[in-house]
Amino acid sequence: MSPLEWMAWTTPTAIFFAAVAAMLVTMTLISLRWPSLPRKGVLPMPTTRGERLYIGLLGIAFIFLIWMGLTDATLAGAAGISLLWLISVLRWG
Repeated sequence: MSPLEWMAWTTPTAIFFAAVAAMLVTMTLISLRWPSLPRKGVLPMPTTRGERLYIGLLGIAFIFLIWMGLTDATLAGAAGISLLWLISVLRWG
């Protein structure tokens, strides 16, 4: 048994984790080049760029869980809502 065989690594799962890793690397490089200062947006506390990314990713997880719990529809709707959520939190958060 290979070390990763215990987990069902499907193509969508691999793409998801690769995208999250790419976001983290990109945000790290951006923060090294242009340090982020906390700013107040629509969120109830001042946040940095990295904190808004973290809040956005947590929100995405909850959106998908709620979607899967309440509907049998395809996950494309949850993906669209999640993308809008992440963009909104990063831009106005």
